[in-house]
Amino acid sequence: MRVQRGFTLLEVLIALVVVALALLALTRTAGGQISRFDGLRERTLAGWVAANVLSETRIATPLPPVGKRDGRTRLGNRDWRWSLEVKATDDPGMRRLDVAVFAADSNEPSASLTGFGSVQPSP
Repeated sequence: MRVQRGFTLLEVLIALVVVALALLALTRTAGGQISRFDGLRERTLAGWVAANVLSETRIATPLPPVGKRDGRTRLGNRDWRWSLEVKATDDPGMRRLDVAVFAADSNEPSASLTGFGSVQPSP
């Protein structure tokens, strides 16, 4: 009588179940990484929008008037809303600038940035 060598059907099915579970775990891990990457991209772009708003405000008016203003811009093929609040400080020649940036469809800020504007002394 000859002994046959090879895998039984049960062994093959168990191996397929193990491979399927491993692939499922890899798919979930990849999905989580993509989600985290997308959030990081959004926060990075929103931070750039906030930095741009601060820079443009400082260039336009070194000592901007106290108050709130908001606007919209487009960066990275996305629409962004921003809100700028200018506050007085103890130094009359300086203003605090608080910027919050929102994705176009969100009420939660994606990024916020604080800076200061001041009158530069004449040389």
